[in-house]
Amino acid sequence: MEEKPQIHIPRVKLGSQGLEVSRLGFGCGGLSGIYNAPLTLEAGCSVIKEAFSKGITLFDTADIYGVYHDNEIMVGKTTHPRFTGDNLEKNKLVYSRFANVAAKNSCSPPQLALAWLLHQGDDIIPIPGTTKIKNLDDNIGSLALKLTEENLKEICDAVPIEEVGGHSNYSYLSKYEYKYANTPTK
Repeated sequence: MEEKPQIHIPRVKLGSQGLEVSRLGFGCGGLSGIYNAPLTLEAGCSVIKEAFSKGITLFDTADIYGVYHDNEIMVGKTTHPRFTGDNLEKNKLVYSRFANVAAKNSCSPPQLALAWLLHQGDDIIPIPGTTKIKNLDDNIGSLALKLTEENLKEICDAVPIEEVGGHSNYSYLSKYEYKYANTPTK
């Protein structure tokens, strides 16, 4: 069978703050049965994984699509395959080292993770979610953490990528990095 050429999915800005998503989104309602019989978890995850691998980065989910949040679970499972079996035990050790660095900086591990992300550049916008006010306050508190170069090195040393367990081959996404974006000029 002849292989079809990959179509480049352009990216567009959302609003005026520089956020970009794929020009074509993916509605997850059909995966959880809003329009048809629901797909199995495995089948739904397979569709989402394929969409993501082809450059789609905007996934529409909503409570109305299913009482049990099936499509949100599918998106989550597809994009976070690291926390089961042997990988869980391996990653507990990495997390422990990271938690120790957080304690040295008088913050929680999630605060340190968000602060590290924020220190990667002004074009990085973390979007953490929570159902608890305390966690919301902690997330906001990450903005007050000022990390030094020494702190950043200590974080990287605590979480060497080669020691993180689980599948993480996202090299196929490198062509979708911002530096390759086809964003129109103002």
